[in-house]
Amino acid sequence: MSATGAKNRTSNVNGAEHFDIEVPDTAHQISSDSWFQVAFVLTTGINNAYVLGYSGTVMVPLGWVGGVIGLILASAISLYANILVAKLHEFGGKRHIRYRDLAGFIYGRKAYCVTWGLQYVNLFMINCGFIILAGSALKAVYVLFRDDHTMKLPYFIAIAGFVCAVFAIGVPHLSALGIWLGVSTILSLIYIIVAMVLSVKDGVKTPHSRDYEIQGSSISKLFTITAAAANLFFVFNTGMLPEIQATVKQPVVKNMVKALYFQFTLGLLPMYAVMFIGYWAYGSSTSTYLLNNVNGPVWVKALANISAFLQTVICLHIFASPSYEYMDTKFGIKGGTFVLKNLLFRIMARGGYLAVSTLLSALLPFLGDFMSLTGAVSTIPLTFILANHMYYKAKNDKLNTMQKLWHWLNVVFFSLMSVAATIAALRLIVVDSKNFHVFADL
Repeated sequence: MSATGAKNRTSNVNGAEHFDIEVPDTAHQISSDSWFQVAFVLTTGINNAYVLGYSGTVMVPLGWVGGVIGLILASAISLYANILVAKLHEFGGKRHIRYRDLAGFIYGRKAYCVTWGLQYVNLFMINCGFIILAGSALKAVYVLFRDDHTMKLPYFIAIAGFVCAVFAIGVPHLSALGIWLGVSTILSLIYIIVAMVLSVKDGVKTPHSRDYEIQGSSISKLFTITAAAANLFFVFNTGMLPEIQATVKQPVVKNMVKALYFQFTLGLLPMYAVMFIGYWAYGSSTSTYLLNNVNGPVWVKALANISAFLQTVICLHIFASPSYEYMDTKFGIKGGTFVLKNLLFRIMARGGYLAVSTLLSALLPFLGDFMSLTGAVSTIPLTFILANHMYYKAKNDKLNTMQKLWHWLNVVFFSLMSVAATIAALRLIVVDSKNFHVFADL
């Protein structure tokens, strides 16, 4: 069943009016997963193959001081913002299983649509980045054995998109990942450990040849630092916390907070380690894909790249699941995974979605730019601006003056940061577009 629009009435919660937006029942499973499985969904999302790029896209533009302090602050702010959203999951006596449902209940129909648009753009761009990453990993394996330039990056991106589509067709919903989350964890550990060990080996061999200075002119530094700030928040991005929380068993708020604490403690350690070690080893020459820097046995590097490719396929499915849920719910796709009707629908709907994603990824394969623009135009508004303002509006009568001021300061600060980071990210894209043609072989 699909949404039929807004009702013409409001409800009163905590002394404030809230909107009763008609929302569809989901075709996917809810309340079926333990907090530990949800914690692994979150940890899989944060330790995906993007971590191989953070040394180059975060640490290089910010340096040691800015990078370390920025990451610690971004971690704390992100945990705080996610907990705010998690605490609103059952707000007003209703369970809000989608981000847009929650925004619609608090603000009304227009906010419902705007939030869905922002979230869709956010997740679509993240998935384009995943496809670029998967294609880059495949190309890296090819170059290890045959560096003849016959196969270009766009070809590998096309292969990656096809594999992602096959996986999406076979795994119906987020809860069905099950054992794949364990596989994803093993794959993550493989490429993270290989990247760290080989980086340390290279760093020890060349202790005096590293430069940690932030490169470029004063104006260039200003734009790159601003864009890197957006990357900082992209690192911790989910943009779909209510959708993930919908899968957790009761008590949903308590269990989700436990999962978040796991993600932002043990879950962060591998990412921090590979990011700092990579930057320590190569300094300002660190690439946006760390495995392109490291030296070591061919088979070890091939194993790491294949692991990064396979983990990316699994992780993309997590960030695409809200779009899949929307399509399945709208057209009433329920029941067995391999029922002919369901299978044909997923082939067309999910295959079409990933075909468009793959085409755009091959057309503009600038991974760092995707991260910056995504962080600026959708991650910051969804994860920080909206989270703080929704909590302020929902809990208004329970907050003291200082708490209200704190939430408003967050809204204003992150609004300004979003605007500045968007300008910086667009400048990066313009510069890269001048340096590289479409379907570039990077």
